[in-house]
Amino acid sequence: MDLTQLEKIFLDKPPFYLKEARRAVFGNLIDDWKQATTMPSELRGKLNKQCPLDISARISVSKDGTAKTLITLDDGLKIESVLMRYSGRNTVCVSSQAGCPLGCLFCATGKLGFKRNLTTEEIVEQVLFFARFLKKENQRVNNIVFMGMGEPFLNYDNVMAAIKILNDQKQGMAIGARHISVSTIGIIEGIEKFIDEPLQVNLAISLHAPNNKLRSQIVPANKKYPIEKILVCVKKYISKTGRKVMFEYIMIKEMNDSPTQARQLASLIKSLKTKLCMVNLISYNPSLAVRESRQATGIFEPSPQETIKNFKNILQKQGIETTQRFRFGQDIEGACGQLAAK
Repeated sequence: MDLTQLEKIFLDKPPFYLKEARRAVFGNLIDDWKQATTMPSELRGKLNKQCPLDISARISVSKDGTAKTLITLDDGLKIESVLMRYSGRNTVCVSSQAGCPLGCLFCATGKLGFKRNLTTEEIVEQVLFFARFLKKENQRVNNIVFMGMGEPFLNYDNVMAAIKILNDQKQGMAIGARHISVSTIGIIEGIEKFIDEPLQVNLAISLHAPNNKLRSQIVPANKKYPIEKILVCVKKYISKTGRKVMFEYIMIKEMNDSPTQARQLASLIKSLKTKLCMVNLISYNPSLAVRESRQATGIFEPSPQETIKNFKNILQKQGIETTQRFRFGQDIEGACGQLAAK
């Protein structure tokens, strides 16, 4: 799908034609221009030739209802995105890059290396694919999280352009800004830009360690973006926007899950002196790609549930709002850190 090409086709047409076309794609969720019956037949034929709506994708569905799609882009690169189904809510985890340049040790995508940034359309069509999928069940996409392949703030302009289309109430997918979250490893320049965005999109920080020494081991980007610099930026974000920030923390057995580390994390959060912060504990899901490339770093394992429970209790006793993300799509490698097209 090429939105630029779509606009070119309608240059010599009355403005309402383009509005109708966008409404058909993002509102009615058509997958063939023949279904846009309000348009002349000749125009629909031209649109199918010059701006086709098909998405080349393969889908896998987990036992728990989670779905993962492998989308093949026009240049042959492949990306993955995931549909997580909670009770009454459907959340799409979106990729922003093909591969990733950051190389976090727990993440399968990092093992692919970086290929390129995704275009605005390539980001949007991931949500569009699942919106069409859910339409067959009379359901819709409720939430979007930019927590898939890649670092969103290293593809800032395309990510924000995609968010505007997804949020557009009249000619987009009408997903509320507060139902869209962007997760970053802590790219300071991106957070600073994000502070000035008019849309009330949520910010999440992938922290995963309570101190710089450990975080630098598992998140190499910490050398450039250490915790103290990230916290300064987060404090500025909260002060200016008044919006809550989520700190994501993947629980890895005997690496970052001790009571001492829980207390260190609580101290970090409390240093911000605000109630507008929360921690989301995520049970680590080892993927095949990570296991096969672990010679130099040892095998990571998920923290036992009892360890996560104790970690959570320590944070809560320190007054830190804490949630725990349940594991989805383990049998299709659709969980956090597992997205890597084979």
